Amino acid sequence: MTFWRPSATIEMLKARASIIANIRHFFAERGVLEVETPLLSHATVTDPHVLGIPALTRVGLIENTFYLQTSPEYAMKRLLAAGSGSIFQICKAFRQGDLGKNHNPEFTMLEWYRLDFDHHTLMDEMDELLQFILKTLPAERLSYANVFERFIGINPHFTTTEELATYAKQNINFSGELSDMNAWLNLLFTHCIEPNIAQEKPFFLFDFPVSQAALAKIRTENPPVASRFEVYFKGLELANGFHELQNATEQHKRFENDLIYREKHQLPKVPIDENFLAALENGLPDCSGVALGVDRLIMLALGGNSIKEVVGFDFERA
Repeated sequence: MTFWRPSATIEMLKARASIIANIRHFFAERGVLEVETPLLSHATVTDPHVLGIPALTRVGLIENTFYLQTSPEYAMKRLLAAGSGSIFQICKAFRQGDLGKNHNPEFTMLEWYRLDFDHHTLMDEMDELLQFILKTLPAERLSYANVFERFIGINPHFTTTEELATYAKQNINFSGELSDMNAWLNLLFTHCIEPNIAQEKPFFLFDFPVSQAALAKIRTENPPVASRFEVYFKGLELANGFHELQNATEQHKRFENDLIYREKHQLPKVPIDENFLAALENGLPDCSGVALGVDRLIMLALGGNSIKEVVGFDFERA
């Protein structure tokens, strides 16, 4: 059986094109430069929860493994370090993993970086974009600590693995064991918190535990927190943003820790992106950046129930 027809209707694809044009208009009005960066790279992310797709390439007689990019982040930061100013990009990204109504291994991503913004200022702009595209009410915002305290009565910065495991087993009928505290926090968030937020308006979750800093700066408060945020609306995680880490030594350390985790959990070993680290060493300007799933945004805007309804050809038809 063949699947030559598109998964979306032509009317839906026309509406999709209009939304993407409106996104470009949003950034053009703000003087943000649109850029393009490679989809193939010699390196990929070390994040153990994001699995890239390797691509065997041949130049002459030499074969090398490149990677389809999970995000344009590293290349865009190289442009920032070279003096590009604030930039945005709408591009394809590729990740191994789930396939379903909210997931496709190939998807469209909007990523942008704003000079001299912290993560709160970038949340303001993200909120403006959501109101412009989705016609939403202004978003609600809560810190990671406040949202855990509100819904499950636990401060995530001072808890223990044992306390989280006990709560999970008493409240969500979970009898298994997880590898670390972040896994327990994620389990409780998805089962006990996420169903209770972002139903009527978008929800911004910010100031994550330092163990979930990824590429964000860490603020030395009591307790220290990562200057990171995520955006949710109507059961979907839409975006992930950071006040970007500028320290190349610290970033390299985080990459090495990722690789140790990957080896321990028998995940594929990947090369560290030395070009990205060199850009940080040269000097990344103070900025904040965020990546947003365009297919999910369009699905919300057009009332779709599955990503395949808003893309030309879903994974099964690729």
